[in-house]
Amino acid sequence: MKVAIVGAGIAGLACAKRLAEHGFEPQLFDKGRRPGGRLSTLELDGDAWDFGAPYFRVSSPRFAVQTAAWEHDGLIARWPTGPEGAWVGVPAMSAIVAAEAAKLPVRFSAQVARIDSDHAGWTVSGPDLREGPFAAVVIAVPCEQAASLLAVHDLAMAQEAASVRSVPCWSVMASFAEPLPSLPDVIREQGPIRWAARNNSKPGRAKAECWVIQSSSEWSRDNIEAEPARVADDLLQALAQISATALPKPVFLKAHRWRFALPLGQRGTPLWNPALQLGACGDWCIGPQIDGAWQSGAELADQIAAALAETGSVQPADQNHGTA
Repeated sequence: MKVAIVGAGIAGLACAKRLAEHGFEPQLFDKGRRPGGRLSTLELDGDAWDFGAPYFRVSSPRFAVQTAAWEHDGLIARWPTGPEGAWVGVPAMSAIVAAEAAKLPVRFSAQVARIDSDHAGWTVSGPDLREGPFAAVVIAVPCEQAASLLAVHDLAMAQEAASVRSVPCWSVMASFAEPLPSLPDVIREQGPIRWAARNNSKPGRAKAECWVIQSSSEWSRDNIEAEPARVADDLLQALAQISATALPKPVFLKAHRWRFALPLGQRGTPLWNPALQLGACGDWCIGPQIDGAWQSGAELADQIAAALAETGSVQPADQNHGTA
C-alpha cells in the first residue's frame, strides 16, 4: 500500500524509511529543491555553514541504534570541541538527510497545498501537483503549516498542532580570510546571540574560517521582519563585541530567517487518526531536537503499519472524526 508523506525532513524521512521496512510504499513530497530542512547546510566555493541545527545529541535507545548506523556509514562523527555529546553530519549536517533521501522516493519542488479523501483513498495536490490515491497521509511539516492541512479533516488534530508555538531564529553565515583566534569554537547566550560556532571546527570541514551566528528567540521576535542585511550586520557586531580584538571584514556574509525554528509545547507523541488514516509527526510532536523529530517519524510509521495491516485495504476517510 502507498502512503503519502508531506515533508522530507528528518521526521518525514524516518517515517518513510520505517514504512518501507514494514513493506509499504512511501512517497515523500517536499517543497524544497534539495534535502535539508532543519539540517540545512549552505555550501559555496568550498566553504560550508550548518545554518540550521548545528549538532545533535542522543537521548533515546532507539535513536542510538540509528546513530550507530550513521556512524558506521561515515555520515556522522563526534564534534570534539563542541558541546558534550555532540554529533555532527560529515561533511555537513545536510549529509544525513541527503543520504536518507537518496534511498527513498522523494519529489522535491513539490508543494502540497491540500489533501483530500474519498472512497478510493487520499490525494495530495498543489501547484502542478496532483497524485493519489494513497492508503494514508502523513503530515511532516512545521506545526503552523501542519495545522492548516489537518483542519479540514480532523479539527482536534489541527488544534493540537496549533497549540504548539514555534519561536523564530535568525542565522547568520560569515567567512573570513584569516582565523579568529580570540574566539572559542562555541559561544552561548551572550547578548542577542543564542549560539555561535566556528563551523570549520567540526570534523570533515574545509579549513576556511566559517562562522554561524544564531540569534536569541527574543531578539528574533523583535527583529523578525528586519532586512536580512541589517540582521547580518547587527549579529556580526555582537560577535565582534565578544571578541577581544576587532574582527576583520568578512569575505562572505548572509542572514537566513527561520520563521518556525524552535517548537515549544509538545504533547510527547506523534498524531494518528486510524479512522481517517491520517497522521502527523515532527519535532513539534515529541521534542524540539533531531532525536525527537526522528522518533516521532519512526513511531508514527509503526502505528500506521499496525493499523493498515488490520484493515488490509484502504477504507473511506470520513471527515471530522476525533483524533485517537
